[in-house]
Amino acid sequence: MVCATPSSLHPNRCPPRDRFYGQAAGLCHAASMAREMRPVLWHIEVSHFSEKARWALQVKGVEHERRAPPPGLHIPVALWLTRGRSGTLPILEIDGRRLADSTAIIEVLERHVPDPPLYPADPRERERALELEDFFDRVLGPAIRRLVWHELRRDRERLAALAAQAAPALSGSAAVPYARLLATGTGLRYGAGSERAAQRAKSTVLGVLDRLEMELGEREYLVGDRFSVADLTAASLLYPLVLPEQAPKQVQEMPERYERLRASLANRRGYQWVQEIYAKHRSIEA
Repeated sequence: MVCATPSSLHPNRCPPRDRFYGQAAGLCHAASMAREMRPVLWHIEVSHFSEKARWALQVKGVEHERRAPPPGLHIPVALWLTRGRSGTLPILEIDGRRLADSTAIIEVLERHVPDPPLYPADPRERERALELEDFFDRVLGPAIRRLVWHELRRDRERLAALAAQAAPALSGSAAVPYARLLATGTGLRYGAGSERAAQRAKSTVLGVLDRLEMELGEREYLVGDRFSVADLTAASLLYPLVLPEQAPKQVQEMPERYERLRASLANRRGYQWVQEIYAKHRSIEA
């Protein structure tokens, strides 16, 4: 049964429960509360940290809304949402809270929706999974972001294409200034303007790939015998390098130098593992 007519005083609300409505009103009020409590994910479609949060929400089967400010313009949005505490996305609005960090988002999701688990049940395995999550967040995340944005800044045509796709409303004469804003902003915020810094970032990414392969050995998963937060974090933060089929497709083809790097790594165990993990555990989203 559904609510037939909303309240005339509050058109988005159901009528009050009374003897005339009974169970129907109760169901209607429950549906209204569910709508009000629906989580909202503020994210950047091209962001690997946003991909980490999106993937966790998909694993948990949490229905939610998504709002994606254009890259660069997301900073004032994030500051507004968090009252100045954070200028980055993703941010998840859930149960009246605003969580500004992919790791914090997964922690809360794990409490709200424990099945399927992303944290191993065994205390030692759980500690190890969280250690690896932290390592990939701190070391891999910033390095691959700097490298990718550096390569895009060197290819202004592809940067402009990304800008047009990320902010379709800024078409025509507004597209060029926005692309320049992206170039300047990523240079200042991520250190993507320096060739030397980009080469150091590349070395870091390759070092993390070595570490990933060492941690895996011949096993399918990083910790224990099932998919965990460690696998999700490593794979999502490496998605800009591997560009698996199930990942976001904001850039169809990266700059030539970056594509040569990807080709040189395509036969490595860690690279192929990311493809396998995405194929097994990440559904393609509409």
